[in-house]
Amino acid sequence: MHGHQPHPATPVTDAAFLIKRGKKRGNYSCGKCGLPKKGHTCPFTENDTNSSPASTPAAASSTTVTCSASMEESVALVSPQSVVRPPPPTRLRRALSFEDISVTDSVEDVKDEIEPQMDVCPDGSGKLPASCLWEVLRRLPPAGLLSAARVCKGWNDLTRRLWRASEEIRLRVPSSAQIGFVGSMLQKCSGLVKLSLRMESDVNATILACVAFSCSNLQSLEIFTSGTSANRITGDELSRFIAEKRCLTSLKMEGCCNLGGFNFSSTSLSTIWLSDLHSLSKMVFNCPNLKEISLGFSQQENDRTDLTTFVDGLGRSCPKLQNIHIASVRLSHSVVLALTAANLRGLRMLSLVLGSEISDASVAAIASSYSNLELLDLSGSSISDNGIGMICNVFAETLSKLLLALCPNITSSGIQFAAAQLPHLELMDCGMTICENNSEILTNEEENDRELHKTPDSKLHPVYQKLIIKHSRLKKLSLWGCSGLDALYLNCPELNDLNLNSCRNLHPERLLLECPNLESVHALSCQDKLVKTLQNQVSNNFLALENHFPSKRLPDGSKRVRIPLFSPQPCDDEKKWRRARKRHCAVIVAS
Repeated sequence: MHGHQPHPATPVTDAAFLIKRGKKRGNYSCGKCGLPKKGHTCPFTENDTNSSPASTPAAASSTTVTCSASMEESVALVSPQSVVRPPPPTRLRRALSFEDISVTDSVEDVKDEIEPQMDVCPDGSGKLPASCLWEVLRRLPPAGLLSAARVCKGWNDLTRRLWRASEEIRLRVPSSAQIGFVGSMLQKCSGLVKLSLRMESDVNATILACVAFSCSNLQSLEIFTSGTSANRITGDELSRFIAEKRCLTSLKMEGCCNLGGFNFSSTSLSTIWLSDLHSLSKMVFNCPNLKEISLGFSQQENDRTDLTTFVDGLGRSCPKLQNIHIASVRLSHSVVLALTAANLRGLRMLSLVLGSEISDASVAAIASSYSNLELLDLSGSSISDNGIGMICNVFAETLSKLLLALCPNITSSGIQFAAAQLPHLELMDCGMTICENNSEILTNEEENDRELHKTPDSKLHPVYQKLIIKHSRLKKLSLWGCSGLDALYLNCPELNDLNLNSCRNLHPERLLLECPNLESVHALSCQDKLVKTLQNQVSNNFLALENHFPSKRLPDGSKRVRIPLFSPQPCDDEKKWRRARKRHCAVIVAS
């Protein structure tokens, strides 16, 4: 019933009895000082290795020794020499403890600390090494980590180390969640550097206060809204948050319709994105290290924001600006003149979208002040083919991205000229430029865009136009909504993305694609015959290399005829180089 007991007449010491019987249950108190073991460091651990407590006079005359201490003393005195006990470790710690990990340690630093313990298997891991379990848990989303922490103590320790070592979190906050949910999640990640929140509920200053309190080393903050959620943060609250977070370098926020006005002052901020702005009374950026700014305004006619005054002060308060993006219906030629007067010498990307009053004169002002632009976006403006000519003359050696969507005064001749005169061009967007006069019923978004961007000086295009583009570096071409385009010939060996959505009048017989690296073609709202022609052309298994044989034209100059003068036997390397390969290209016809 109670296990094997020694005979009463047999003299057995306490140590021999414990060794023979075995230890059935651990002691909750320390064997040296008698205090509870949990969270306790015994002060006698280092002093009892050289001499036993019973060998000292103080220990012999002590009368306050507990029962557990006396048993340990007796064991130390009469234990046989054949029993060899390992010396106590100099530093007691659990294999997966996290008390000694600093809040600034990264995931890789903690992983390096776990790697020497490859043979340690946490509780409940099924003999899986700690390093393998670490790699599994670090790939789980936040909800998965919360569930894993409830499995066992070993997993709980490891997940807490993961939380503290994490530097970036993307968190979706459901509408039913309260502010305590966000606070509890952020308190787990004291070393957080980048935070992205997608809010399904309303956003207010409480979120900013929670982030400021929990993330002292935060460098990047993103707040996005979804569904019916609203952003109720005011300009003063956001300005106070930016001024207090001295480590913040990037801020991106959606739904900023309630700011009213702001005064941002920060020496660390380098990137700021704000969208849905409306009727701002003041906009002050006192950020000397700001390099990228993106401001999206609501497309409402009652917007009263003074963009001219704002742009005029950018040169003095933000001299290091490199990328500027402003989307507003209040953009005009006077705003462009104020921007050129700012004298931003490091400007490389300029995007002025939805400014119907921006004309060819604005392009001339931009070209005279900023001749090193790599990206130029004038979508929704009133520039014509003459403006494209000025762009090609000034930015021929630097421009790699040109976006001219929703520009009704541009024709196919101007697009062809830009493709021919800009050798470094990699992206071109000409959506809704080549449109027929009496187009069919458009989608709601396209109809709103056309009504929004009508200009009094827009000229009528021919009903049908053809477009021929030959470019060696072009990778992305967008011709969405070009309903006036009926013929398209592309010879672009590096092109991998082509957008032909809503090109309803494009004839299948007048389509030719010589793009061997094409990966995706968007053909939403196109004719069925055109879709089949696209599928046939992109799925053919043919040589996509250009023929370098001499050529000549017919007398009318309408067609080029290539005539090989000789047919030499190609070497093995040339055969391998000219080997036909099957191209994998997807024709996307659904949204």
